[in-house]
Amino acid sequence: MKIAMIGQKGIPARSGGIERHVEELSAELSARGHDVLVFCRSWYTWPVRDHRGVRCIKTGSIATKHLDAITHTFTSILRASKEQVDVFHIHGVGPALLSWLPRLLRPRAKVIVTFHCIDRHHQKWNWIARAMLYIGELMACTIPNATITVSKTLETYCRLSYTANTKCIPNGTQIPLTDADPARLTPFGLEPNKYLMMCARLVRHKGAHLLIEAWKQLRIEAPELTHGMKLAIVGGSAFTDEYVKELRLMTQNDPDIILTGNQTGETLHALFSHAYANVHPSESEGLPIAVLEAMSYGKCVLSSDIPENLELTKAHGRSFVRGDVNDLKREMANLLADPDKVIEIGREARTHIAKHYDWKDIAETTEYLYELVHLRPTVAERLT
Repeated sequence: MKIAMIGQKGIPARSGGIERHVEELSAELSARGHDVLVFCRSWYTWPVRDHRGVRCIKTGSIATKHLDAITHTFTSILRASKEQVDVFHIHGVGPALLSWLPRLLRPRAKVIVTFHCIDRHHQKWNWIARAMLYIGELMACTIPNATITVSKTLETYCRLSYTANTKCIPNGTQIPLTDADPARLTPFGLEPNKYLMMCARLVRHKGAHLLIEAWKQLRIEAPELTHGMKLAIVGGSAFTDEYVKELRLMTQNDPDIILTGNQTGETLHALFSHAYANVHPSESEGLPIAVLEAMSYGKCVLSSDIPENLELTKAHGRSFVRGDVNDLKREMANLLADPDKVIEIGREARTHIAKHYDWKDIAETTEYLYELVHLRPTVAERLT
């Protein structure tokens, strides 16, 4: 099949869960013999035409906070129609606003939408954007030939809110098998096993400000636990420069809180590999790839107790009450006080992820769904 991936910023992924999802899924589908086209935004990607067997095609967009995704989706659908693709796979409820367009331009093709997250809950959007995202949710659940959700929580949400039958195909990760060079930590002033790590885009709903506040309080109240430890926050802006400035003001003149910016490749590999534990204080998620990645490295993850996080950390991690600085502080203290337990939880988490969240299995399930909607669409609608 010829498959168009639309809605993501692009690949190779520099940041963002959707971009990582699309990169890994596309590479696996390509390895299974499909012709996969990933549509990329000009401002995001390096000049790559072929990445891991996947064709990367740049199309235009209006690169502003509110217009970037939807204009890029429009130009990508037009180009994908000219390429005569068999499947338009649209990622995200914002891009799903245009899920009707491929059905007009290329009626023989099938449209799949992956519902990654309830984006209208994100604090960066104004009321107009949230209204559009709500319509996007409705279209994501009604227009496509099939709708995928990345978590059981989202599957339930779509059923209760839109009476939609969706197919849950989770995000995934790969178990790292190579050692990481600790020298990669040196530019950040970090040492192996001497820092807690958060990896996320620097947007308010990810909760970096909450983590910084809890860490500052913990250092004052329990210096014996935090002595020699640092906090590393890995990630960059996503049209949220004002929030990044706020974080920099919170951490200025504090050598024990490190804002590394966006990191990829061997540097990101080293940061995950050598962290003591991972903290994920987000208020809204789909199924967080950053948590999956941390667990794949055998790290204990302390997450907020939103349902999407608890799908991963309830049985194989630790959690705290969402938005509660005091509870986050207490749980971080518990982790620092019991390193043997942290190691045990991380080991069990790695085994769990290897069994249930492998990209090869996820690509196989996605491929089966593509075939189902092509061959027997009425059956697909009943089964998904």
